[in-house]
Amino acid sequence: MKSTIAFLTVAFLGGAAHAASLPPPGPKPPLTNQKLAVNIFRDIVNIRSVHAVGTKQVAAVIEKYLLDGGYTPAEIHVVPERKAPWQVNLVVRLKGKGRGKPVMWICHMDVVDAKPEDWATPPFTFTEKGGYFYGRGTSDMKDEDSAVAASLIRLKQEHYVPDRDIVVAFTADEEVGLDQDGPEYLLKNDPQLVDAGIVMNPDGGSGEILNGSRLDFAVETAQKTYMTFKMETTNKGGHSSEPRPDNAIYELADGLDKLSHYEFPFKTSATTRGYFAELAKRASGQEQADLVALSRLPLDEAAAKRASEDVAMNAILHTTCVATMLNAGVQENALPSRADATIQCRVFPDESIQLVQDTLQKVVADPGIQVTLMENVVKGPETVPDPAVMAKIGKVVNSMWPGTPVLTEMAAGASDSLYTRAAGIPSYGVGGGWNDLNDLRMHGRDERHEVNDYYSTVEFTYRLMKEMTGGGT
Repeated sequence: MKSTIAFLTVAFLGGAAHAASLPPPGPKPPLTNQKLAVNIFRDIVNIRSVHAVGTKQVAAVIEKYLLDGGYTPAEIHVVPERKAPWQVNLVVRLKGKGRGKPVMWICHMDVVDAKPEDWATPPFTFTEKGGYFYGRGTSDMKDEDSAVAASLIRLKQEHYVPDRDIVVAFTADEEVGLDQDGPEYLLKNDPQLVDAGIVMNPDGGSGEILNGSRLDFAVETAQKTYMTFKMETTNKGGHSSEPRPDNAIYELADGLDKLSHYEFPFKTSATTRGYFAELAKRASGQEQADLVALSRLPLDEAAAKRASEDVAMNAILHTTCVATMLNAGVQENALPSRADATIQCRVFPDESIQLVQDTLQKVVADPGIQVTLMENVVKGPETVPDPAVMAKIGKVVNSMWPGTPVLTEMAAGASDSLYTRAAGIPSYGVGGGWNDLNDLRMHGRDERHEVNDYYSTVEFTYRLMKEMTGGGT
């Protein structure tokens, strides 16, 4: 997941969805590192590392480049997952001076699948065309994988010694859901390899471009928790020729109607308050006043209500639960003996499963409708933004793109930061690329990354690694 709040930005700043030229590129790494980075990028995009295939081949390619670049076998750990050995994680360590716990980058190597007939170029063939690199994973997130690998090799070849270890975990199965995940596997089975003081996750946060201008650089410090519930009602059913008042479909429909009119209480967090404060600088009138109010405590309910009229803003102002699937009945001439609905919730990080479940049960106000949790929930707390860390990120951003505002964001989706936060490691979603908000293609057809921006991503990654470990920019 490359998180973005693009729709929110467009809505509040009045951006129109039309093509525009891209802004001037940022600094690039030396030519030798550019060539290395694009070679790694090419080789891993050419591998179809979807869930059914696994990440073993990608891990082998990255391992070879690391070994050729000066890393020793002792510095690289290849970790196949026991129940699925084709799902391989690779952990590499650049040793430092031991002046603190390691800084760890987490980079997933898997991608979602793609149908060749839907694409203008072969999705699993790295293609350079018209100033872009095309292929599945070119923006989520093999671009970042190759940028991190190339930066690690550059640091090694420069004989850079960080003040503390730099650890990178190239991992499996981020895209498949909550039932299997590389960082979770490593944290449970090989915790000594990923024992870090802070995590940088390039799969969240990045620069945002709107209508040809750089807007801001977002750092993801919180994610909503993904919870799925079932609402279900049952009765004895019967023949359709003898309808009764206790129809399971009607009963469930009444509960769903109540849910459709319910709003969870508005709330903010350190992350969203920082976001609102930054966005207010570029708004005007009532919108600006409301954003300023939302950046402060106590919560201004009237400002929140006005802001929530925008769909995307509503999503980050409170927990949301919505019906997404329905199932009822077995035949047209039979009364249904069962009806159920899937309720998808995106929950503020500090709210419990029990709180949400009890709220849903209270909202439907019907003992005949049962609310149950459908699948495992992984909860990761908010990473309260550390001013020192944000200052370091801001320093690197502005060394490359002077004057760029740096802000925090809460993602409505999920990434591997969920697992590292759950393990108690402060985690920051920070990638070096820039997303054109009018042309987002992650998980979509003809996925691509602009060539110059890719090289800037590599340079940003190198500078951030040094800044986070005492080397400066």
